[in-house]
Amino acid sequence: MTTSPYATPIAGLPAQTALHTGRAVFTEAYAVIPRGVMRDIVTSYLPHWTATQAWVIARPLSGFSETFSHYIMEVAPGGGSERPEPDTEAEGVLFVVKGEASLTMDGANHILAAGGYAFLPPGCVWTLHNKSAAPVHFHWIRKRYELVEGIDLPTAFVANEQDTPIRWMPGTDDRWGTTRFVEPTDLRHDMHVNIVTLEPGASIPFEETHVMEHGLYVLEGKAVYRLNRDWVEVEAGDYMWLRAFCPQACYAGGPGRFRYLLYKDVNRHMKLGLR
Repeated sequence: MTTSPYATPIAGLPAQTALHTGRAVFTEAYAVIPRGVMRDIVTSYLPHWTATQAWVIARPLSGFSETFSHYIMEVAPGGGSERPEPDTEAEGVLFVVKGEASLTMDGANHILAAGGYAFLPPGCVWTLHNKSAAPVHFHWIRKRYELVEGIDLPTAFVANEQDTPIRWMPGTDDRWGTTRFVEPTDLRHDMHVNIVTLEPGASIPFEETHVMEHGLYVLEGKAVYRLNRDWVEVEAGDYMWLRAFCPQACYAGGPGRFRYLLYKDVNRHMKLGLR
């Protein structure tokens, strides 16, 4: 099996001699969860999943980010689930970062290796198992789908990011781009899960300030990220969680590419009041 280019959580615990001071921070506008704190002691076990542990790195919180949850799943050989999703109104995205997952989706069988991506619409009947001899790690992002009268539900699909071209931003000399698995104008979709790539020395050269909530998991490389009024260093395996309107910008530090998996909510009217 080839080595995966993507970061995964660290097994076990730090030594008793390690300093506990680190980079983890939770503010009113953003959170940073460094790779080094995603240890076995903070995992959860989910109903109807066997030989599986999950790092819950984002969940809806009132007054913070409210639209999505983000798990990192580790399924041991022979593990998996016949009943993975308990909410019939939930949609999901799976992105495999290590190992090989056997996915059945509406009766069709798929093998997802590193870079494999699956979109699961609400009501999709799916199962996932690890039939290989090594653990499989994948991201599972979930959102309550927002129905719109007159717009069809999106359909299930699988892809691999290695077969999906990067769309470079205009005027950047192919230094900052996005791997898009869904067309931005496809209004059936109310969330996007993309991969953003910055070449060494590239930047997001302005403070984005927008209504979309974000979850950013660093797949490769390192960078300095602007979050609200702070500059923070991030590296492969770190997670950034941003509420709506949190200003953000970035410088990629090199020596290699800086890449992250990005969630955002899109394409829907804002809810007015509590209804």
